[in-house]
Amino acid sequence: MDFELTDDQSTIRRAVREIAGEFDDRYWSERDAAHEFPTAFYDTLASGGWLGVTTPEEYGGHGLGITEASIILEEVARSGGGMNAASAIHLSIFGMHPVILHGSAELKARTLPRIVDGSLHVCFGVTEPGAGLDTTKITTFAKRDGDDYVVNGRKVWISKAQESEKVLLLTRTTKFEDCARKTDGMTLFLTDLDRAHVDIRPIKKMGRNAVSSNELFIDDLRVPVEDRVGEEGQGFRYILDGLNPERMLIAAEALGIGRVALDTAVRYGNEREVFGRPIGMNQGLQFPLADSLARLDAAELVLRKATWLYDQGLPCGREANTAKYLCADAGFEAADRAVQTHGGMGYSEEYHVARYFREARLLKIAPLSQEMVLNYLGSHVLGLPRSY
Repeated sequence: MDFELTDDQSTIRRAVREIAGEFDDRYWSERDAAHEFPTAFYDTLASGGWLGVTTPEEYGGHGLGITEASIILEEVARSGGGMNAASAIHLSIFGMHPVILHGSAELKARTLPRIVDGSLHVCFGVTEPGAGLDTTKITTFAKRDGDDYVVNGRKVWISKAQESEKVLLLTRTTKFEDCARKTDGMTLFLTDLDRAHVDIRPIKKMGRNAVSSNELFIDDLRVPVEDRVGEEGQGFRYILDGLNPERMLIAAEALGIGRVALDTAVRYGNEREVFGRPIGMNQGLQFPLADSLARLDAAELVLRKATWLYDQGLPCGREANTAKYLCADAGFEAADRAVQTHGGMGYSEEYHVARYFREARLLKIAPLSQEMVLNYLGSHVLGLPRSY
């Protein structure tokens, strides 16, 4: 076993750390408070070619693996940008994987280069109010009409919809009750987010406010057949190709937030004096931070194994889910302890740990809850009866 990053991976880590470091906590705090997309940060990453790290070279990318993508997103989150920074670029870095694997040559040629250079924002339209994590129960329907499909329905929790020109949209083309299997009859499109037929409404939320979350109300949106990804009715199978990598990237982001929260707490513990000595000398504060260090280090090892397995083309469902579970828990615990270390000032916005806390909490819910991870491990790994 070799736990060292390659020279190229180490170079990527250093370069992204330097670039992301140009955008300090104040920048992210201001973007978050103003509910303003971090355009300067996004443009800087795009101009450096970082958005194309996993896109094939023929479309302007670098053709690297999920390991490199996870390193980038960990460093972006660790810079203090947290989920505001990571969510600004997450989908561009790996979200187009179903299109890369299953899209037509024409569809890839007219979309992927623009995603790589940053000129094309895309959002991911899967979740619906009445379906939640049970994707088979989506009802947004695409009806064939000549060379087009006409789409009607509703989506929820769609990140970056306000900035996006296109949407990677999962629909039904056969109703649930008419399918032999519940995963049949879903079709994936990469199409224009036509504001004349899509009403986008932002959702007020607890944190990560520099990147919007939205409801989409879709009314007679016409989608050319050329915008279909792969075959009609195979959309569910296509999005499965991106689920394990998504869990790994979320894990990397949780790890990054945990690291920056811990770093901030340690710095405060060394600097803040009460009763004539640094508060970090008190074991009541020191031990929880040391425990978080151990838990973050352990979670990182599972993440590294998961990304290595994926990049080797090996089964990785167990490791990807475990990494998401452990990194989300360790990252949130570190952020919570950072708030506690700061005492009353941790509840203020001055030291930024409150923002880390809010954004770390998200990762125990999205893109799937900790409970759903345990459902997977219980039924698919341990072989216990499926509960859902």
